[in-house]
Amino acid sequence: MVGAVPSDSVGIPLSDPELESAVAATLAEVEAGLHVALASGDPLVAEAARHLVDAGGKRFRPLLVAICAQFGDHRRPEVVKAAEVVELTHVATLYHDDVMDEASLRRGTPSANSRWDNSVAILVGDFLFARAADVAAQLGPEAVRIQASTFSRLVHGQIAETVGPRDADPVRHYLYVLAEKTGSLMATSARFGAMFAGAPQDQAEALARYGEAMGIAFQLSDDLLDIESDSPVSGKTPGTDLREGVPTLPVLYALASDERDAGSVRLRQLLADGPLTDERRHAEALGLLRESAALKHARETVRGYAEQARTELAPLPDTSARRALESLCEFIADRTS
Repeated sequence: MVGAVPSDSVGIPLSDPELESAVAATLAEVEAGLHVALASGDPLVAEAARHLVDAGGKRFRPLLVAICAQFGDHRRPEVVKAAEVVELTHVATLYHDDVMDEASLRRGTPSANSRWDNSVAILVGDFLFARAADVAAQLGPEAVRIQASTFSRLVHGQIAETVGPRDADPVRHYLYVLAEKTGSLMATSARFGAMFAGAPQDQAEALARYGEAMGIAFQLSDDLLDIESDSPVSGKTPGTDLREGVPTLPVLYALASDERDAGSVRLRQLLADGPLTDERRHAEALGLLRESAALKHARETVRGYAEQARTELAPLPDTSARRALESLCEFIADRTS
């Protein structure tokens, strides 16, 4: 499983061979369990449900479960089931997100909505949520309660993103959306790892807080990479969010700026026009944004959340697992420097 989910795929260097071996073993069991959970008597449902799981992905949430389980007995079979719950929940959201975003690709393969249609994609997403709930039920009522609460936060985040900030501050609204859509499931992943490994409750609570802050920081850093990266290095097309009119944090900071220099004024003018589909205007806005105070402010925000996540690890024992989680904070802070 190390080959399918490399230990450094999201910046966590598992330099301890024993930790790497334990995490890899857990992830291998999770991968097998996911395919069992996706089984269906209907061939179409089975094929569509496997579609994104077979396409790969970082399996970041199961990875977080596996690392946080190191603070207890990581060999407990409940740990694997807990990781299946969070990954099934995550993949279900991708089916729904692709419908709402009208996405044609996901993980380098045609999205379910483009391969089949929106109705099939939505219903398969619902099937995956149901399978996540079924696996959670095997872990007991507390797992069901936590998974349901997380699902509620995911839905609230999606609704908030869909309707927009309305009368709320756009930056505060955006950070709220990230907390609900990304931070909530990261928090549950970290909590489940510790909880089902039998770690002390105070450690599970600390890891949940870590997961939430780290999840927000990681998503924000992805937003910055969309602006800063070169596609040969990152594999992403720079400025995709700008081209699609997605108001990420640097854009929101730029729009809220009252700086009067020519570059800032021109950037606000360009951003106020919405999606930048014209190549010349897109290139101009991307160049101005890369040199803006707004981007610097966004970097500081990422570092703030990464540092908050690191602080939450303070009550935990000094182990290779804790050091791996600390390394993730450093990676997030450094990847957009």
